[in-house]
Amino acid sequence: MSEPSFARTGRTPRAPAPPDPIPAQIRLASDLEEYLREDDDALLRGKPAVRVGIVARRSISFGVGTSASAAFLPRARSRGVLTIRRSTGGSGVLHEPGDLLWSVVLPRSHPAVGPDFVRAYDRLGRGPVRWLASGGLSTLWGDPERISEDLCFLSGRGRVLRAEGRVLGGAAQHLTGTALLHQGAISWHVDHRAVAELFGVAPVGGADRLVGLDELGFRGTAEPIVGALARALSTAFDERS
Repeated sequence: MSEPSFARTGRTPRAPAPPDPIPAQIRLASDLEEYLREDDDALLRGKPAVRVGIVARRSISFGVGTSASAAFLPRARSRGVLTIRRSTGGSGVLHEPGDLLWSVVLPRSHPAVGPDFVRAYDRLGRGPVRWLASGGLSTLWGDPERISEDLCFLSGRGRVLRAEGRVLGGAAQHLTGTALLHQGAISWHVDHRAVAELFGVAPVGGADRLVGLDELGFRGTAEPIVGALARALSTAFDERS
């Protein structure tokens, strides 16, 4: 069976990547709480692993260091939005149905981890960058916006995945004595009004700094193309790639 292409209108994806050197697991309709729990299980096992998921329902995940009294949490719950604490860092992320989740677990001894892993977004997150490039979209891991401490993709922490001058996604980490979890999300759709209301940021100069793949010209849904993302992730740490 041929795989549907992943491209903006008029673009042709590159040839498929070589066979996966790291096993990949795909969750097409992910319960976010279960997906995050499975990430933690993979981290405890400490073996190289790649996971990709598609969010099934609107949810907010928030980092392990986020205060339980953060203002966006009661706002979300009053609107019926599920809130889930992550074991990784950062603050709040609003996940919409169809948004993409991706995760990489590597042993601490793996050369891709290194002593600078906290700053190594370019190295640990090159899989999504390569995948998006195959669909004609140039992205990079760049400086954060420093607009809202509550909203992870617009906070001053770490680095964010930037596309056409806006923020498409981000990543966070959890390190144990034996392994590293590098866990990311890519927006397929951004509800700018909901972001502004839930996180208390301005609609203009705040929420509109976020962008989804649909707004960047990608058509359809994520389901047909997550296999390509999984391959890009699992080959990103192969010395031959």
